[in-house]
Amino acid sequence: MPPAVPLSPYLDFSRADWAARREDQPLSLTPGDIARVRGLGDRVDLREVEEVYLPLSRLLAFYVNATAGLHRVTTDFLGERPAKVPFVIGIAGSVAVGKSTTARVLRELLRRWPQTPRVDLITTDGFLRPNADLEARGLLQRKGFPESYDRRALLRFVADVKSGMPSVSAPVYSHLTYDIVPGAEIVIDQPDVLIVEGLNVLQPAVVRSDQRTRQVLSDYFDFSVYVDAPVDQLRTWYIERFLDLRETAFADPESYFHRYAALTDAEAEETAAGIWERINEPNLIKNVMPTKDRATLVLTKGEDHAVTNIRLRRL
Repeated sequence: MPPAVPLSPYLDFSRADWAARREDQPLSLTPGDIARVRGLGDRVDLREVEEVYLPLSRLLAFYVNATAGLHRVTTDFLGERPAKVPFVIGIAGSVAVGKSTTARVLRELLRRWPQTPRVDLITTDGFLRPNADLEARGLLQRKGFPESYDRRALLRFVADVKSGMPSVSAPVYSHLTYDIVPGAEIVIDQPDVLIVEGLNVLQPAVVRSDQRTRQVLSDYFDFSVYVDAPVDQLRTWYIERFLDLRETAFADPESYFHRYAALTDAEAEETAAGIWERINEPNLIKNVMPTKDRATLVLTKGEDHAVTNIRLRRL
């Protein structure tokens, strides 16, 4: 008798198998739309959207409808007054993997489904502690690690949105100044869908000394996506992006990283590799990668940044 094959909590799809799940759903995005939402260094194109993200948006539309139906019957059972409750999607993954592009593409696609015209996107960067606070805590060189965020404020924000509260505010982060923008805020007002994108959004709860656990961000997610790639490939993409930034964001005199704009290719590569090895890779290995198996869906990318495989958690 052959040995039993252990059951996986995931269903695995090749890109071709996944693309077939699109069925006859038309693609409503244009090449201009893709160029507008594509992040620096990411190579997502119309074919990628058609074969990977359009089927995913179709699946998410099913999930939104099913979750809304479950909410209705639950409130009926409890005798409560039904309130509008947003569907919340978490998107996690490494620096330079393209999770921001994934979040923006999904936002544009979901806005075109009739049941989800109002889709908002928030990044956890806005909940990083201000640089002065990080410096005072000795955490400026650990920016992006879980402890560099105001996790309590982030959790409260998502909990308020998920409860249906109107006009919930979030801070604004500037990638130009590498800091929180004083006085600036984003207001989220009862969307159909809220997408929350960030490195650590799938962090599990930590057991306290009294054996109790605190709530975590993912407790409020209805669906989650982890964008995955091999560590060596992520390192390459990070360095390539750093080199490209010398001619874009770093070239701005107001940029926190303006000092890197004049580096030679060799100097820039050495600098980027050092930042990756000191900060991004340790954070990835210790805090980000271990959360992959907590996601509802995993998108795995190949060398050319294209998604090659999709894993969907079984219900």
